Amino acid sequence: MRKLLCVLLMWPLIAGAAEGPPVDAAPDLSNNPAALQRGAKLFVNYCLGCHSAASMRYNRLRDIGLTEAEIKENLLFATDRVGDTMKVAMDPVDAKAWFGTAPPDLSVMARAKSPDYIYTYLRSYYRDTSRPTGWNNVVYPNTAMPNPLWQLQGVRDAVFVDHENPENPGEKEHRLDHFVQVTQGTLGPVDYDIAVADLTAFMNYMAEPSKEQRHRLGVWVLLFLAGFFVITWRLNAAFWKDVT
Repeated sequence: MRKLLCVLLMWPLIAGAAEGPPVDAAPDLSNNPAALQRGAKLFVNYCLGCHSAASMRYNRLRDIGLTEAEIKENLLFATDRVGDTMKVAMDPVDAKAWFGTAPPDLSVMARAKSPDYIYTYLRSYYRDTSRPTGWNNVVYPNTAMPNPLWQLQGVRDAVFVDHENPENPGEKEHRLDHFVQVTQGTLGPVDYDIAVADLTAFMNYMAEPSKEQRHRLGVWVLLFLAGFFVITWRLNAAFWKDVT
């Protein structure tokens, strides 16, 4: 009881600490195999060079409609096999020297951060010459990772303006006003958002590949329990009807 009371009293502080920058809702593409396949290709080409996904095996990509031949031809590096996990190509020691920290494993990043966060993060990069990598991010200020998709998105500058904090009159907040496209990438803004949505969907699938199967199984379990309840209810009524 005391623990529950402490949690309730401290909930406003906990909730305030959990709040972060506003994020956009990621499109739900969990039941779109084509989007998941495109996302897998983006992940292998743009993420797997630095980040590992040690809990994910290439052969699980068959669950999203890819054949073993397609996996070998389009997604595997020369030394990889279909049954291998998605190992990182970069040496952790080199990564720490170049970026200041070793890139984290992305196997369950979508569960840790949420698809909405990833979708917004990958669309919030801008050029910042004051940073060692030349990049910064509105969602994660002073991020150590440069924009991995800059060739697709192009280079953008961020325009910030000062807004008065409504909770503390007289205090100014430095907020993003808009982005300015400096150089165009290989994708336009709309196509880039679609590509990021595909990548986010794949990372969400990768965090729990059996999620859809579990949901389908859960429906059948609930239907079975509902039917079993009806049977036991009628059986109980038949058993007790002659008992005075």
